[in-house]
Amino acid sequence: MTVTISQTRATAVPRLELDRITKRYGQVIAVDDVSLSLADGEFLTFLGQSGSGKTTVLKIVAGFESCDDGAVRIAGSDVARKPPRERDIGMVFQNYALFPHMSVADNIAYGLRRRKWPAQRRRARVQEMLELVHLAELGGRTPRELSGGQQQRVAVARALACEPQLLLMDEPLGALDRALRLDLEQEIRRIHRSTGCSVVYVTHDRDEALALSDRIAVFHAGRLVGLDAPARLYERPPTSYVARLLTDANLTALPDGTALHGEVAELSIGERRVRIRSTATQTTGARLAVPRTAISLQPPPGDHVTVEARVNDIVFLGEHARVDLGTTALGALIAHVPIHQTDDRTVGETLHVHIDPARCQVVI
Repeated sequence: MTVTISQTRATAVPRLELDRITKRYGQVIAVDDVSLSLADGEFLTFLGQSGSGKTTVLKIVAGFESCDDGAVRIAGSDVARKPPRERDIGMVFQNYALFPHMSVADNIAYGLRRRKWPAQRRRARVQEMLELVHLAELGGRTPRELSGGQQQRVAVARALACEPQLLLMDEPLGALDRALRLDLEQEIRRIHRSTGCSVVYVTHDRDEALALSDRIAVFHAGRLVGLDAPARLYERPPTSYVARLLTDANLTALPDGTALHGEVAELSIGERRVRIRSTATQTTGARLAVPRTAISLQPPPGDHVTVEARVNDIVFLGEHARVDLGTTALGALIAHVPIHQTDDRTVGETLHVHIDPARCQVVI
């Protein structure tokens, strides 16, 4: 099923452009010189911890906040002085924001009525949206008669009904339990593929960002500190903050004698001298990022380095286990390994663990 979102799209013009926007609250800089663009039909996620600035940027795009410096353009048009209702955006909130006294169909039709769509066209659009979100038989119900996941699907349908230039989603899955979140992730992916809508999605959940996004914009202390495709950010994080946020990587001090040669670092791990990727330009303040899944308790195929470690704890996580290790070479490390690798392993024992240097990186 293909659903129309916008009939007139200029593919050469970014759907959204933020040009060096800054937002201050007194002496606090909430958003610090942020620039990015969103391609037509792209799904871009703003990822960061609480207070990182991601939600403030979304509010600036929506028009709920103004920026002190910089420009905001939607489909090439400067919207900095326009109120939210004139920005041609759809908005989905964490708390659904549905009208409790209206039926599902009337909630979806609300924006269409305000825009004075003819009744026949309005009814057809509402039915199209109900079918899109798999609620075709529930249009006559009220929100309180729906589950949380169904209510959020109604909110998505309402936001898309008016064919907005841009769909903004602010922590839309934050109020749902884990099983519902996973189901709604799949629904959001399906809806995005069906409509081709341009989406800016805000979350603090790494797994959501990795599962949904064409690109992820990582925010920290009001600044944009990473922007790339999920796989590239995961495998090659530009900073230690991005590495920790996206991969839970172990961040350790650089071994003595580490040398940087452009985008390559040469350093010693255990008894081996290895060459690994580096995004650092100097060793001062740089860290070695070792992904938890780059550590194995059994010799893996291919190249690896071996270090001696003491098992400090083993935590069952289903198909995998978290193993807390103490090493002389790299200090404390946490490994995520297949559960079978912990068979016959005991807390307190000393063993050799194996690290894939190709998955490690020096970061600032």
